[in-house]
Amino acid sequence: MAEKGPLKISAKELTSGLVHAKDVEVFIGRLAMEEEWEPLGPTPFPWIAALRSWDHLLLSRYKPFYAPFCDYCCLCTYGKCDLSKGRPGACGLDMKAQTARIVLIACCIGAATHLSHARHMVDHLIEKYGEDYAINLGSEIAVEMPHARLITGIKPKTLGDLAFLLNYCEKQVTQCLAAAHTGQEGNYVDFESKALHVSMIDHLAMEIADVAQIVTYGFPKGDPNAPLTWVGLGVLDLSKPVVLCIGHNVSAGVEVIDYLEKSGLGGPGEAVEVAGLCCTAHDITRYREQAKIVGPISDQLRIIRSGAADAIMIDEQCIRTNVVYEAQRVKTPVIAVSDKASHGLPDVSELPIEKIVGMLVSGSTPGVFLPDLEKAGAVTAITAIRMAPIRQKFKIIPDPSQVQAQASQCTFCGTCRRNCPIDLPIDQAVFNAKNGNLELLSMLHDVCLGCARCEQVCPRKIPALSLIEAAAQHKIKTEKYRMRVGRGPILDTEIREVGSPIVLGEIPGVVAYVGCANFPHGGREVAIMAREFARRGYIVTLSGCSAMVASYVRNEEGQTIYEEFPGSFDRGGVVNVGSCVANAHISGAAIKIANIFARRPLRANYEEIADYILNRVGACGVAWGAMSQKAASIATGFNRLGVPVIVGPQGSKYRRMYLGRAEDKESFTLYDARTGERVWIGPAPEHLIIALETMEECMVWTAKLCIRPNDTTKGRMIKLTHYVDLYKRIYGRLPPDLHMFVRTEADIPITFKDEIMQYLKEVGWRPWERPSIDPTCLKRLVRV
Repeated sequence: MAEKGPLKISAKELTSGLVHAKDVEVFIGRLAMEEEWEPLGPTPFPWIAALRSWDHLLLSRYKPFYAPFCDYCCLCTYGKCDLSKGRPGACGLDMKAQTARIVLIACCIGAATHLSHARHMVDHLIEKYGEDYAINLGSEIAVEMPHARLITGIKPKTLGDLAFLLNYCEKQVTQCLAAAHTGQEGNYVDFESKALHVSMIDHLAMEIADVAQIVTYGFPKGDPNAPLTWVGLGVLDLSKPVVLCIGHNVSAGVEVIDYLEKSGLGGPGEAVEVAGLCCTAHDITRYREQAKIVGPISDQLRIIRSGAADAIMIDEQCIRTNVVYEAQRVKTPVIAVSDKASHGLPDVSELPIEKIVGMLVSGSTPGVFLPDLEKAGAVTAITAIRMAPIRQKFKIIPDPSQVQAQASQCTFCGTCRRNCPIDLPIDQAVFNAKNGNLELLSMLHDVCLGCARCEQVCPRKIPALSLIEAAAQHKIKTEKYRMRVGRGPILDTEIREVGSPIVLGEIPGVVAYVGCANFPHGGREVAIMAREFARRGYIVTLSGCSAMVASYVRNEEGQTIYEEFPGSFDRGGVVNVGSCVANAHISGAAIKIANIFARRPLRANYEEIADYILNRVGACGVAWGAMSQKAASIATGFNRLGVPVIVGPQGSKYRRMYLGRAEDKESFTLYDARTGERVWIGPAPEHLIIALETMEECMVWTAKLCIRPNDTTKGRMIKLTHYVDLYKRIYGRLPPDLHMFVRTEADIPITFKDEIMQYLKEVGWRPWERPSIDPTCLKRLVRV
């Protein structure tokens, strides 16, 4: 309950809209970070145009570059309208605005997904633990929810306070989505501003969801030494019943584990294997390290078809929409627990547990919809135990000896390859298998996305994905890697240690590998890149599917990246924050650097903090396998804070990038806060979001996008050392834009000094007149 004198307001009353504005104002005052600060009034939360000027400032430098899928708009009954050659549609919308509208819709979907996840979880936890349950992240975290404080000016103290914040988030998503209706917003820049706004809300929603589960379920609270767990297709002990949890909301998976422990069957891995795919996998291992992670979303169809799971529990997000069909083919019952993904299954909420289990074990229904999470946990565990002896022989993936026979129908028509999202030579591999050669087919296992589009279009109905897995069974059985459990937030004490070297450039940067598993050449590329930057002394943070696949490459000693490097947020550290909702801790760390190290006011001070991050905090996100609308909103939320993001080649399908123009000096001119003068600072960072083709190109750009105007001479020299070294190693020459980043001779890396000096002489470089400034994009921060 929220209290102020005689006032008591419940979370339900706060979110109902029935409480008087005066009471809400008092409530907000009670939540304020510091009592002596001036109250912000009854509605301190930023509405959709509150930060419009900051968005327009960003978008004037990083102009949207659009890559529409087609020339038509098909969203209303005026259409479809041909928008090519500059033509407006019937409503007046042109191609740029229409593409920006699609981007806004995608970001709204992404934010709504995390937000509904947070609402479902917080409501469930309030019901279970009470709305007065305290938010306590330990003695080393005083700034426990930086997004909440920065955006709303509120310091949440209880689960009930989180429910109140969700009410604000839900309103903002509704407002932004409404702007996408026909006959509403008509300017592409303002569509982008709303996309930035709703993506900022997404980061707040993710923070709420992860903090709620951390404090109630006992997840690690920023522990740099969080335990190691297992990940990979070979982690399961198939002699035991197997429960497979798929999705992102761990509440149901927790109930499975709790039921096993309460019923005397022991924790995960004792009598029953409890494993997960996608972010639920992260979070069940944060709850109990003995649980196991099968892999990212790209392994979902493989593991279902393998027949390993004796019961599948699905909650929400990143679930194959044909999961019931695929599970039924191997006689695996499905228990759906979320009303957002009920998959046409019968609601059995009113039936007793034994009756539901009987229906599933008998096969009279392929699955059930059971939103009562405690009951669903019991049903799933019991069903797996009873199904295990019945269905041990069921699987779709053939034995290697059967591959040649199943591939014999291949006519090498090439349809499978043409429909592969990443153009894998599936046609050649299957045709080779027809002739008894399985080598290429086996090699595809390491890079295949597991989408099965090749099977859907094959005129001969050849199960190409199953053949790939059959050919690679010798690999699958040994795919077992060590990964650090998601640690959650970054400690304030860690921020105090690294704030100065990050801002001054002595730690060359913070690189965040986030996003889905739509990798151009397999997840091992993420592992290679993460190890490269950890070895170079960058701070490497990871989350979601990228955190899983980062363990897929071992060093010479047989160690994965999590065994080789420490889990601390420090130079050379490799930090797994956890599931997708834990991404808020990565952006939150950037916010905390500005607040804790630089003493910038945090409460409702978004513009100044974002300006500080853009110009001083050398951070770069890499969503190399970005696939979902959630990944789009996560990246765009990072962008509003001033953090650039790289996406893989599939990321161009998001239709929009934010690209700077290095040759446009005016766009990279900002204020020196000490003098008020306008100063050119070089293209640092050059872009806010960019799609790249290859891993090598990505590594070069990662080092480049960590360069900031505030770098000291030593810091700039360190950053240029990595940029030049990577560029020379990959392209065999110096970067052609190097002169734009060398301010004085002291910035030049010592190991390349002679070569760089010769290059600078050839291009007519001169030392900058003002190499050291106090950079800001905001005129109001000028101190003269």
